[in-house]
Amino acid sequence: MGEMLRVTYEDMFIRYDIMIVMLTNKPSSVSAGDVCEVRMIHPDRVGLARESLLDPEDAALLADRFKSLSDPGRLGIIYALLEAGEMCVCDLAAVVDASESATSHRLRHLRMAGLVRSRKAGRTAYYRIADTHVRLLLDVAVEHYLHDHGNAP
Repeated sequence: MGEMLRVTYEDMFIRYDIMIVMLTNKPSSVSAGDVCEVRMIHPDRVGLARESLLDPEDAALLADRFKSLSDPGRLGIIYALLEAGEMCVCDLAAVVDASESATSHRLRHLRMAGLVRSRKAGRTAYYRIADTHVRLLLDVAVEHYLHDHGNAP
C-alpha cells in the first residue's frame, strides 16, 4: 500500500479556503489571524473546558429541547401554560390563535421533548409545564433578549 498522507485541520481549512477563492473569484473572508499557528497555547484551560463539556448524548438531548423552544407557535403555548397553568387543547388553541390540530401537534412535540406533561379527563387532554426549570430558562432568555434590544427594565 502507498504511504498514508497526514493532513492537519489547518491544512484542510487552508485548502478549503483556496478552493472557495478559486471557485468564486472572490477574496477569502478568513484573515491570517483567524488560524492558530500553535495547536494549544493554554493546555490548562483546554483541560478545564473539556472536563466541563456535556457528553455527546446529553448535549444532543439538550439541543433538542432548545430546538423545541425555537418555534414561535410552541413558545406561545409554553408561555400560555406558564401564565395560566394547566389548560386543555381547545383553550390553548384559542390563546395562540391556531387550529386545535396544529396546537395538538405542537403539544405532542413539546411533550416528547419533556417540556410539558399531559393528563386525560374523559376525552379531554390537559397539558401543564413539566417543571419549574422551564420558567427559569425562559425568564433568563427573555431578560437577555430585552437587554440586547434596549428594552431592559
